[in-house]
Amino acid sequence: MNGSNKFRWLTSLTIGAVLVTGALTASAQGPLREWRTMANTLVQKYVKGAGVENEQVLDAIRNTPRHEFVPNDQKSRAYYDMSLPIGNDQTISSPFIVAYMTECLEPKTSDKVLEIGTGSGYQAAVLSPIVKEVYTIEIVPALGKRAAQTLKKLKYDNVHVKIGDGYQGWQEHAPFDKIIVTCSPEKVPPKLVEQLAEGGRIVIPLGERYNQTFYLLKKVNGEMQFEALRPTLFVPMTGAAEKRREVQPDGLHPTLENGDFEKAVPEGNIPDVWYYQRQCTWMTGVEAPKGTHYLKMSNSIPNLNACIMQGFAVDGKKVKRLKFTYSVKGEELYMNPDTGELPRVQIVFYDERVSDIARVEGRFWKGTFDWRTERVYFDVPPKATSAIIQFGLYGSVGTLYLDNVELDYR
Repeated sequence: MNGSNKFRWLTSLTIGAVLVTGALTASAQGPLREWRTMANTLVQKYVKGAGVENEQVLDAIRNTPRHEFVPNDQKSRAYYDMSLPIGNDQTISSPFIVAYMTECLEPKTSDKVLEIGTGSGYQAAVLSPIVKEVYTIEIVPALGKRAAQTLKKLKYDNVHVKIGDGYQGWQEHAPFDKIIVTCSPEKVPPKLVEQLAEGGRIVIPLGERYNQTFYLLKKVNGEMQFEALRPTLFVPMTGAAEKRREVQPDGLHPTLENGDFEKAVPEGNIPDVWYYQRQCTWMTGVEAPKGTHYLKMSNSIPNLNACIMQGFAVDGKKVKRLKFTYSVKGEELYMNPDTGELPRVQIVFYDERVSDIARVEGRFWKGTFDWRTERVYFDVPPKATSAIIQFGLYGSVGTLYLDNVELDYR
């Protein structure tokens, strides 16, 4: 590809938002002798529990030693459902996203798969036991070499690593039955379409830097058919591909989109732009404080997550404070400060290296209350270049309704 991801799945870089909790958290602090137990808990609660159904994919996530693909200082968090830094300003994707993208490919044991964006090698390792061959390309030499060494050490013998421009594909091994792209161009790279076999599939996130959608592409009679799946955030990249984006983020004027939830994903019943949606329902009715749609987040099982998020650019050198205004309603919301089960709005700020530099909780909710308008203010760290605003139950039970989310920086 013409650029590489600084982080593979920013929506999971939420430190504390979607962590595997309870015994798993405690176990993760020590040696990873019980990693299979932790991996199984991760799958049950945050992969299968979030909607992935393919048993081969679930088994692959359970059996892949994710701690082998992260630096030593990140191993204690290897079995959290979050992305983690792996060096060179990049991260390893969250387990849910790896599982989700793999499931969308509909992998078969006879498949030859091309992956664009090797990163740590974790995605390739998950694919390895359920397909015939995996060809994976990484543009950052240090990452590519390290991933190749890890995959070889762990005996993923059907995975082949190349350092180079992934958007050019791997012509000598084409055609490929499936292609998975773990970075987000504005348009589908033509070479990948050319190297896809008839009847093949591509899973790829497309769109602007902070407004993307997963697409499933199918090659039918030589033509590509597009299906929008769900909003996502695979940004930013480095290099020429990022510089050529037609729409560049403006950190001097931070903005939110679809705050009134009136816009849905094409051919879908989920709100557009907002991502990492867990146990969310897109509602329609006269009850909406603004327009005809609003969002419902509901959870009945302690420790399971219900949330929604959106990212945006913000220049902390110039923008000093953010104000969020929103309409909210609660039904039997439960709070347990001892376990962190706190329905809340919070924000995470990131610097230019995409390291989380601050996580600030803005307001908590409990009990039952009718629609009301609230405002929260967040001071922006001077080093911030981007942020994610998050609304959710975070392991608590109850129902939260949300609408009319607005952002003001003046």
